[in-house]
Amino acid sequence: MEPGGLEWLLVPMQQLVSWGAAGAMVFGGVVPYIPQYRDIRRTQNAEGFSTYVCLVLLVANILRILFWFGRRFESPLLWQSIIMIITMLLMLKLCTEIRVSNELNVKRRSFAAADSKDEEIKAPPKRSYLDFDLNYFWHWSKFTDYVQCVLTFTGVTGYITYLWLDSSLFVEMLGFLAVFTEAMLGVPQLYRNYQNRSTEGMSIKMVLMWTSGDTFKTVYFILNQAPFQFSICGLLQVFVDIAILLQVYLYSHYPQKPVSHAAHPASTKAL
Repeated sequence: MEPGGLEWLLVPMQQLVSWGAAGAMVFGGVVPYIPQYRDIRRTQNAEGFSTYVCLVLLVANILRILFWFGRRFESPLLWQSIIMIITMLLMLKLCTEIRVSNELNVKRRSFAAADSKDEEIKAPPKRSYLDFDLNYFWHWSKFTDYVQCVLTFTGVTGYITYLWLDSSLFVEMLGFLAVFTEAMLGVPQLYRNYQNRSTEGMSIKMVLMWTSGDTFKTVYFILNQAPFQFSICGLLQVFVDIAILLQVYLYSHYPQKPVSHAAHPASTKAL
């Protein structure tokens, strides 16, 4: 058979592989959160999942979208960010509803000033518009507070980006900040596992999917010559994923007993 005789088959196959890779990039990032979402919904317990993971991904993907306006990269990576933002908002909504329903302390914490109709405040003290108490940041009582925070962050960073969009240095720094933030995705979960001396309540499937997805993503970045920031992001994410998998192994084979802070206030080691 002549070499050109297979072109009619190879070209469509290459196109299908390209579409499949693009589809995997767009939707593959949200797949790890499906089993976690189902587990939280089934058990009505969100303690094993750190909502700071949502914070990291929201910040990273908002910055990535802004980076796109300064340096156009592949459309699948842009759509991936949009889909991820929607997914993280859904995760936050579920976790907030469950956490509030399970809390014994009914005192409300808000990003915005308390509504005058709030039941728990009969004579509200004078408060600033925003509640920046770091002890309760990202631990609010209503999903709308998270939405307000995300919209505020988007508005401020979007305005700054608009002013500095002509600066190539700013655009490159924005891209690096976006992917570096995303590279830190697993760190909140890593730290939460360290605090709890356990990985109980965390979806192992989610971490395995993280690892496989980040590995695929990094290879995709390299092969498609994406901006160098993306390749750095992928490599860092893979390293963090491996660290979490090591925690799963250590805490399952060598269970750790949580240390009483009253008895050992200086003890902070996991092992």
